[in-house]
Amino acid sequence: MDVEQFREGVRRGEISADRLLDLLESTLRLLEKANARIAELERRLESLGQPTTTKLDEPYSVDAEEKRQAERKQKKVKPKRRGRRGRKKTADKIAQAARTEAVYPAGAKAEDCRLSHTRVVWRLENGQAVLVAYDVYRGPKNAYGQVPGVIGRSEFGLEFVLTIAHLTYVVGLSFDKICMLMSFFQNLNLRKSQVDALLNQLSRHWESEFDTLCILLANSAVVHTDETSWSLNSVWAFLSEQARVLFFGVHKDAETLQQILDPATFQGIVVSDDAAVYQNFTNSQKCWAHLLRKAIKLTLLDPQVEEYRRLTDRLLEIYRTACRVQQDQRFGDAGRAAKVDELNDQVLELAFPIWAAELASHQAGSLDDYRKLCNELMRLLLDGQLFVFVTAAATTAPNGKQQAVSGTNNEAERTLRNPAGARDTHRTTKTVRGARRRTVIVSVLESTRQYLAQFTLPTLLAEIERWTTRGRSCFTEQLRKLKRKLKGQLQQPAEPLLDALLPLADSG
Repeated sequence: MDVEQFREGVRRGEISADRLLDLLESTLRLLEKANARIAELERRLESLGQPTTTKLDEPYSVDAEEKRQAERKQKKVKPKRRGRRGRKKTADKIAQAARTEAVYPAGAKAEDCRLSHTRVVWRLENGQAVLVAYDVYRGPKNAYGQVPGVIGRSEFGLEFVLTIAHLTYVVGLSFDKICMLMSFFQNLNLRKSQVDALLNQLSRHWESEFDTLCILLANSAVVHTDETSWSLNSVWAFLSEQARVLFFGVHKDAETLQQILDPATFQGIVVSDDAAVYQNFTNSQKCWAHLLRKAIKLTLLDPQVEEYRRLTDRLLEIYRTACRVQQDQRFGDAGRAAKVDELNDQVLELAFPIWAAELASHQAGSLDDYRKLCNELMRLLLDGQLFVFVTAAATTAPNGKQQAVSGTNNEAERTLRNPAGARDTHRTTKTVRGARRRTVIVSVLESTRQYLAQFTLPTLLAEIERWTTRGRSCFTEQLRKLKRKLKGQLQQPAEPLLDALLPLADSG
């Protein structure tokens, strides 16, 4: 008889109390014998010299024991020296250089100059790192020759700095992997501290360019925006035809948005999702991808409800029709506007019955999601935020590419995939200083992509070197054109956004 059968017999009264007492007595005798056997086995183990292991709170490694011995002898353990320490002397670096080049001040004759000092710089030549010594000459009026392609007093050419920045913030590699790649492919031995220092130097060098990008953003025709959580507050992306600005470590609220893109003064189109923070813009296009996903979700939750399937099919058809009308060159402005009126009527026919019914909130099952979607469609329809992209004029990027205004903010969502992936794998910045650095470098790199026909290291390097030669960047040139076009009506932040949104504790 098993346990369940025994219990059932007790409930029915088939097993008497005497039987239960006999069973309890036999169980106690068996338990007593088992305890005696366990005690006997423990005594045998102790007699064999195999006591049970006791867990120690203190570490018992060799290093820990050496430290305890040193404390008993009251003397410090001298740290082991691991190879050469300290910086190399300049003379040793010059001796290792592959060649020496002379650098004279611009416009000065060689006979009028005298040698000032020698600098060594790592350059990338034929895919390999080469150490070059530059003899810097001083000319008339105390002018110095400038080593080409170098930021400040760095010992690494700009080609290495740009490569490191791209691998870190665009590709998403760690400092360890970057050092391994540089050593394997370019035969350049870097330390993580050097990678960190080069990124800090590049960020400081590009801060003025970032300020220019913020002004270009505030005066753009179309801005796609999206945000997501990050290791430090949030990351917010703003993509326009003139600039692509990403803010890392900022708050996602109306006050922050007002500083970046003020709804009261911005005159362009904002393409975004239906978050409350974007509701104050005058000219706004809400993302159709978000609306369609909500409708598709309803059909997956309750496939048997025909009304959900009808809503999803009709919304997809309406959106595809809107895209065809936008791309059809046979329509003029009046023709597109008439088509938009027809599309609005179709959305009204879909969503009006549920909206007019004024159903109570917290409906059972998926009905509440259906009610919310219809109400959202009606609200966006009444606000004129569903088909702005159909009648909006196409934008032209600085590289000459024309692009129609999108009905979704998918581009902004794709831009945030890398930051979101870095967040999920704990490869993000944890400090405000690091967030500032990432904000500047990522924004300048991604914005420069808009100004180049092909985004590669040679084209990027040539563009950055052109900034030095001409004394102004492509962003500054674009801003000058914009000033002439707007004739004094340029919108710009009251103070640099870096200091306003990401202030440093020691900056004041």
